[in-house]
Amino acid sequence: MFRGFYTVATGMIAQQRKTEMLTNNMSNVNTPGFKADQSAMRAFPDMLLSSLGKTEIPTQNGLTLPNSPVVGGLNTGVYMQEAIPLFTQGDIRETGLRTDAAIIQGDMPVNEETGFPGAVFFPLEHEDGVIRYTRNGNFALDPDGFLTTPAGHYVLDENGERIELTSDQFEITPEGQIIQDGAPVARIGMAYSDDPRSLVKEGDELYRAPEGVLLPDAYAAADVNFTVVQGSLERSNVDSARTMTDLMTAYRSFEANQKVLQAYDRSMEKTVNEVGRLN
Repeated sequence: MFRGFYTVATGMIAQQRKTEMLTNNMSNVNTPGFKADQSAMRAFPDMLLSSLGKTEIPTQNGLTLPNSPVVGGLNTGVYMQEAIPLFTQGDIRETGLRTDAAIIQGDMPVNEETGFPGAVFFPLEHEDGVIRYTRNGNFALDPDGFLTTPAGHYVLDENGERIELTSDQFEITPEGQIIQDGAPVARIGMAYSDDPRSLVKEGDELYRAPEGVLLPDAYAAADVNFTVVQGSLERSNVDSARTMTDLMTAYRSFEANQKVLQAYDRSMEKTVNEVGRLN
């Protein structure tokens, strides 16, 4: 009986975490460059149940042999192992702001181990010294003339240096070259990850490579096709209709587990109060 309580509780916790993840996706449906999370559910190890018994063999002196026939498997619960970002291309929305930039990915190499394509990111200088990566190209010029994100992270060029400009009157070519006053001044840095699912999601559309390693230059990566579009932003890749459907499904699953928990509770109440009572 108590095992049933634990199994139902794990189901409720898993669905609650999935609901929180889907709610976060919905709240970022209009966030530029946001990548929707997907849940990975796993079951706890199954237990193989056997019943202990004995077999009487009719012999002169009598012979008893122990046996343990298999009853079957018992699942001990489920848990949400992790939330995995979905790195599909988001729609491109024109903003008209010269400091905005969007990445449009073409055909990307597929990782043989994971079966998923790679992805391209803007590299950023974080205050802790570890490079972060983002798909949110909502940039601006700070008072010192450096190209930064709204949170104040410096956008880096292909050499890993900060991009300094004299004004917001500049052009960005599809190849990422920044041209001001008719002359090239920098090239926006582009980083490539052949396994973007391994990146650590930190919030504010920032990603960090495991153990702080640097991602390779996307310009030099083989068979990596992408284009930089000025005056546009990549929208979130959250499918609001599907997310709402998944959210209702998770809620209904939580509710079903809750009903089972209430049934267990009523059974325990009946057992304690009525079974074995002397009249």
